[in-house]
Amino acid sequence: MKISTQIEVASKHLGEEKAVELVAKAGFDAWDFSMFAMCDYDWDKGELRANSHPLAGSNYLAFARRLKQIGFDNGIVCNQSHAPFPARCKPIRDHFKRAIECTAEAGGEICVIHPDNYSSAEKNAEMYFELLPFAKEHGVKIATENMWCWDKEKDQACTAACSHHDDFRAHIDAVNDPFLVACLDIGHAEMKGLDTTAVRMIHTLGSSLQALHIHDNDMWHDSHQIPFSMNIDFEPIVRALKDIDYQGYFTLEADSYLKKFSPDEMEKGIRDLYSSAKRLKDMFEAL
Repeated sequence: MKISTQIEVASKHLGEEKAVELVAKAGFDAWDFSMFAMCDYDWDKGELRANSHPLAGSNYLAFARRLKQIGFDNGIVCNQSHAPFPARCKPIRDHFKRAIECTAEAGGEICVIHPDNYSSAEKNAEMYFELLPFAKEHGVKIATENMWCWDKEKDQACTAACSHHDDFRAHIDAVNDPFLVACLDIGHAEMKGLDTTAVRMIHTLGSSLQALHIHDNDMWHDSHQIPFSMNIDFEPIVRALKDIDYQGYFTLEADSYLKKFSPDEMEKGIRDLYSSAKRLKDMFEAL
């Protein structure tokens, strides 16, 4: 089992190049290419703002290649990426092919592209069908992910695309292509109100499950905290992954944990993440 972590928070403070270096220095096998900076989305207005990040410019592929080389120089690879979201925003959808290109240039095998939270499996399949020929051309699999919405009256999560294990399976089956796989967000699966669990998701998805977003929470909110710090019981989850002979990486998405660290402390935060990821790896390999 190999371990990885996303680089979004460290990149905001230190830049992607330094973030990759620190992930390698901590001991990870790989880095997850967070590409949210490709689009500066205004959540209040539902539109994109002007953006000067290299991923938004004309030399985005050179930037991705540079990160790949930095990873190689430090002994790690890019295992997967995360495209910008939300998918319901048309200008963001227009960047999905760019995200796939950058994934390929960085050496990643999977690009996580969220479904539209409010669409059915059949409707989301139309989006993935449009992207799949381009993804195949670049040798990159697309992973859909289990999402959530929020019921303000009940003060808990409520149904969204792939939020229930049966709907997640339906999204995979509606496309029925080996280049459309599942990325299980373990924290999302354990949120109150969604009538599922990470273990049920794992057993339902089986071999379609090829990527993970691992983080901890209070089993109510989407906390994105470091594993073993809150309420999720990871032992049965790791055992379920072993049951299906999971072949992917253990990839952390504990970005909220890193947000409490200053730029000068970021290296320590990433080392903490490594320790939790290694603990998960050791649990898996001991079974």
